[in-house]
Amino acid sequence: MASAPPSHTSTIIEESRVDGDKVGKEGYTDPENLSSDEIILLEFSENDPLNPKMWSKWYRWYLTVISGLLVLNATFASSAPSNVLPQMMEQFGMGIEVATLTISLFTAGYCIGPILWGPLSEQVGRRPVFLVTFFVYTGFQVGCALSKNTASILVFRFLGGAFAAAPLTNSGAVLGDIWDAKTRGRAMVIFAVTPFAGPALGPTVGGWIATAGVTWRWLFWVLTIFAGVCFLFILLSLPETYPPTILVSKARRLRKETGDERYRAQTEIDGVRFAQLVENVVAKPFKILFAEPMLIVVTTYMSFLSGCLYLLFEAYPIVFTEGHHFDAGVSGLMFLPIFIGGILGVLIYLVFFEPRYEKLVVQHAPEPVPAESRLEMTMLGAPLFAISFFWFGWTSYPSISYWSPMLAGGLMGLGIFCIFLSLFNYVIDTYLFVAASALASLTVVRSVFSAVFPLFARQMFDAMNPRWASTLLGFIALLLMPIPFVFQRFMVCRLNASNATSFEPVEFGELTSRVIVPVLKARPAGGHTMVPCATHSLMAANRTSPLRKSLSRLDDVCGISDAWTHPYSIREEHPVDSDSLL
Repeated sequence: MASAPPSHTSTIIEESRVDGDKVGKEGYTDPENLSSDEIILLEFSENDPLNPKMWSKWYRWYLTVISGLLVLNATFASSAPSNVLPQMMEQFGMGIEVATLTISLFTAGYCIGPILWGPLSEQVGRRPVFLVTFFVYTGFQVGCALSKNTASILVFRFLGGAFAAAPLTNSGAVLGDIWDAKTRGRAMVIFAVTPFAGPALGPTVGGWIATAGVTWRWLFWVLTIFAGVCFLFILLSLPETYPPTILVSKARRLRKETGDERYRAQTEIDGVRFAQLVENVVAKPFKILFAEPMLIVVTTYMSFLSGCLYLLFEAYPIVFTEGHHFDAGVSGLMFLPIFIGGILGVLIYLVFFEPRYEKLVVQHAPEPVPAESRLEMTMLGAPLFAISFFWFGWTSYPSISYWSPMLAGGLMGLGIFCIFLSLFNYVIDTYLFVAASALASLTVVRSVFSAVFPLFARQMFDAMNPRWASTLLGFIALLLMPIPFVFQRFMVCRLNASNATSFEPVEFGELTSRVIVPVLKARPAGGHTMVPCATHSLMAANRTSPLRKSLSRLDDVCGISDAWTHPYSIREEHPVDSDSLL
């Protein structure tokens, strides 16, 4: 039930001659082990049912919902204990700072997990990573429920966060596997709403458990049940979606069924040495992050938003529990407008922004839509997010109705959703072939902010009072607000995605458009030589000589044996006039 049923007959099977320079090198298939130097290379055909993008629409939507549910599980667990902290403090004798670590350490685990799970999924596939991480994560929830002291619960929370982090990067990568750019926007709605829907819903559930007269351990039993159900969904219904892994599995099955060792996927031919595997898994996200100014800026902005969201778990009790004298259950309900604001953002996206993007797809065909077109929602969300802090802060007086600061949370939720959805799509469109690694680096930094902000939130709100503390955050949000406008207007500070895969950035004078230019090589007589083909994001204002020079430089890069960093690249059989792409 967990694997797609299509047969292999529609897969392109090409007889290809192995590059002689690779023979005998560690990690490569040795042609001497075959009957000849010819291999049968497996590739997707145009409408191949093995291709995840060709699966039925309803099935892909089901996988999208499952992917979103996994993210919701992870983010829900991060904030759920916030309203049972007083019980835990009483039983274990914790101080408020140590109790806050139960939230901060879980999000600190997000800093470790994405470094492993994102790049590892690009080596072994999405499904194995999901299975292992959620099985272990469920076990750590049991450990929290049975903890006998402060140290054990803090350790289990940190490790639980590390393993729960897998969907924060890999769920977005799954959507990149199964949807093309034209339709991915709607699917990304689910992925974008869950990172803050979970933290908003967690205190609500935790608050009612705290007031229900049951022990705080029941909260972790609820988290265990939720995690266990998600694990069953993965086990029974989540197939492998990563195209290179699918082709490798197909090649292995054909070799077993036919006894013909010539069936190979491109990944098997290229091979990956152990040292390269370690580098890809551990260092790749940071190499991408530090090589890409655009990604650094986007990561900083989204990290500030995440930090502010988790800061509210300390700020809301000050305003609503201490100021308005609500109990934990009612105080937890104050987080619901944040979630409702996100749902409103979904409706706005589906009614206004998605139809606009579909028109752009038609207008730019056959070239892809510039990634900067995804930034329109950030331009809406950035001002709303800044305004929400001023609204929340200056209506947080106990003498003012609680409805006002509560509704400010709705505006904040709308702003966060618009920014998250827009920038998630922007990153995935720009770094499609290394999306999991790009999202991993983004998630790590976001998690650092999410872990640190709650640690100083209470001290800041107590020392400055909610009015001025919120004003400070609002001014920081105002300083960050121009980012999407700058990107949209100038397209600066963004090296293209191919720079993340060891290619040189290509820059021109006035940047006005973005095209995808595949570097192609003709097929020599006597065989089908499959040459590594780079998909390079080029910025060009017009058909100038720098473009031709850049194509020539990329063509040279493609001749290098290690140019293959992602086996699922664009391949063509015939050369293409580069000017026709402009």
